[in-house]
Amino acid sequence: MPKRTASAVWNGSLQDGEGTMRMASGSYEGPYSFQSRFQEGDGTNPEELIAAAHAGCFSMALSADLGRAGHQAETVETTATVHLELEPAPPTIARIVLDTRAKVPGIEDAEFQELADAAKRNCPVSRALASVASIEVNAELVS
Repeated sequence: MPKRTASAVWNGSLQDGEGTMRMASGSYEGPYSFQSRFQEGDGTNPEELIAAAHAGCFSMALSADLGRAGHQAETVETTATVHLELEPAPPTIARIVLDTRAKVPGIEDAEFQELADAAKRNCPVSRALASVASIEVNAELVS
């Protein structure tokens, strides 16, 4: 059973402090701060990393579902947008939108939409985020 780890260090108070997030694989290490999370400061934030994980997981799940249905995807490109609501407190991830575009020769749009919806429900990250009130997918089939 694979295990994946990441770590974070925070120094100082919430609003004036700063931190670093690090993937155990060494593929990413970078700063985060109150400004990068709740305003528009430099650095990353937990929600951006959740968005990256969800986009990657969903793209792979959709590709797998397409393959099982007999359709080989040439490309699946997904952007995940995580909506962090600050009010009412406490801050909450209230919504995630998955915008995906895929090039899949020979598939009808109705079947593509069904497979995209199934991938949204079944990718491991979607299931881990089950407490998010709304996870939406906007799937576009491109030629």
